[in-house]
Amino acid sequence: MTPEKLALTTNSRARKPRSDGTPDNPLAAELTRTLGHKKVLHHLSERLNYRYDAIQFGVTPLAVVLPESTADVVAAVKAAKAAGVPIVGRGAASGLSGGVTPLQESLVISFTRMTGLHIFPERREAVAQPGVVTLKVTEAAKPHGLMYPPDPASFRTSTIGGNLGENAGGPMCFKYGVTGDYVRALEFVDVDGDVHRLTRDCYDLAGLLIGSEGTLGLITEATLRLIPPPKFTRTLMSHFAEVGQAAEAVSSAIAAGAVPSKLEFMDRACVGAVEDYLHLGLPRDADAVLLVDTDGDDAEIVAAELELVAQACAAAGGTVRRAANDAEADALWRARRSISPSLGRIRPQRMNEDIVVPRSALPDVVREIRALGDASPFHLVQFGHIGDGNLHPNIMFDPRTEDTHAVHDLAHKIALVAIRHGGVLSGEHGIGTMKRDFMRDAVDPVTLNVLRDVKRALDPANGLNPGKILPDLLMDER
Repeated sequence: MTPEKLALTTNSRARKPRSDGTPDNPLAAELTRTLGHKKVLHHLSERLNYRYDAIQFGVTPLAVVLPESTADVVAAVKAAKAAGVPIVGRGAASGLSGGVTPLQESLVISFTRMTGLHIFPERREAVAQPGVVTLKVTEAAKPHGLMYPPDPASFRTSTIGGNLGENAGGPMCFKYGVTGDYVRALEFVDVDGDVHRLTRDCYDLAGLLIGSEGTLGLITEATLRLIPPPKFTRTLMSHFAEVGQAAEAVSSAIAAGAVPSKLEFMDRACVGAVEDYLHLGLPRDADAVLLVDTDGDDAEIVAAELELVAQACAAAGGTVRRAANDAEADALWRARRSISPSLGRIRPQRMNEDIVVPRSALPDVVREIRALGDASPFHLVQFGHIGDGNLHPNIMFDPRTEDTHAVHDLAHKIALVAIRHGGVLSGEHGIGTMKRDFMRDAVDPVTLNVLRDVKRALDPANGLNPGKILPDLLMDER
């Protein structure tokens, strides 16, 4: 089933509960008997809410389990295996690749009640269950003089489990790294219902699970590294008359030795959408905007690093504005974090690409993507963590009136631009179903077979989130 066929799909065979309120299928009945009514959803009206992520609808699940402990997850997994029903793990469903949308009647395990969080300041660690909202980790660490750097744009709603599944990044990823860089240990439940504790030594199986989108195991706990926050931060915005100039400034600044803590990119369409939404005084006439933070424990070094970026922007034709205080800086970063909700003003739905390319290729890549958008009937916007070479071209469309096949074709062309310039399909949003078919272009057949071998080794019956990531490893192979 191709991604475009899944848009707005419901399951015509979705079962209705019996009139007496008891589950009408053996799996739901067994789960209710084992875990109790409060942890199992089986009514159709409840199950319908668990067939989607932020970008795609799938098939209505047979049942939904809301575990509160690892033991609950084990019981759910064993019941699903006994019933021959596949399992889809789910966090806040803020993902952008179709990664948690069931592709057939499944058991959804939603981790939103597993919110245990403990801070251990003496060893600079947090131990978090998968349902912990990302922002809560830094909020809990702050009183101890610590922080958790991974900060995806959805950090107020996304969960640690989802971040682990996608290896999420965020604006701070260039300097500080992504989710996987802060994981010291994991606990996970395998497809048989066995519990494993993993550290990062010897065979790095934890590293294999990070970014695997729930296709290899269900993460139930993570030990996360914390760091002290920097003492000083400086911010600037630079805007440009042409989109490629912004990319040239990025390459020049980094080549000059700057390592900004945040280096973000917004094109003209993004700026217009955010300004319509928030009225922050952003430069509507600009073709591209860069937002930059430098930080550290030495104020002079932080200021000097910002000056390197300012000089690179000016040399590329940019107009530079430094934030005079924290309030101005906060307003600029509020603009960046508001892109996703703002884009709904352009079209009701979007296909979100997540390519990563070498920084030296950025000017050519952003120009080529702009040209693809100009030649298509769709509104195409670009933004992203450009310091890390991570771009988010978004194709805006209305599925009621526009051809979703053409949307998918344009996304494929964008993916091929990244591949042609030595890039990859995903930096932090995952492959899911939206980019699954592009894997044949991005990965050679021998390597694809190795990835399939890994999947089969850990999930022989293809019971964990089937149909995601790997082409040709779909539900009919179960």
